[in-house]
Amino acid sequence: MLLISACLLGAKVKYNGSSNYCTLLAKYKDCGLFIPICPECLGQLIIPRLPAEITGGDGSDVLNGTAKVYDNAGYNVTENFIKGAEAALEVARRKQIKFAVLKARSPSCGTGKIYNGNFNGTLMNGDGVTSALLKQNGITVYTELDLTEELLNELLVR
Repeated sequence: MLLISACLLGAKVKYNGSSNYCTLLAKYKDCGLFIPICPECLGQLIIPRLPAEITGGDGSDVLNGTAKVYDNAGYNVTENFIKGAEAALEVARRKQIKFAVLKARSPSCGTGKIYNGNFNGTLMNGDGVTSALLKQNGITVYTELDLTEELLNELLVR
């Protein structure tokens, strides 16, 4: 079983009400091995909502209290992001999930690279809040940018 960002499977949960449909994942959508989640929805953020970015660090820093998540109007949505990450982790634990494929660059789901908190399109090294929490709990996280048919098949048989 794989934890998958719901937006990658076509769910219109992205901040602007659209999806981030991933053709490769869609081919396997009905395999019964995907658990779709949207941490931001699990954190009770509405659709549509203002875009958000992490300021002062990355997801690990948010979790340890040294960074915050703000939307582009300056509203602090840190607690929503933490609550959503914790809910995603609970789903992963309940389903005994070891691998996740999450949306690249997202302040929740990004892995390896996220936006820098200035809403200027600049990327920095780091993980989103959910990605960081999953990793801290032994779950291997990939993004859709990492996926190949071979990797996905390998993950599905593990």
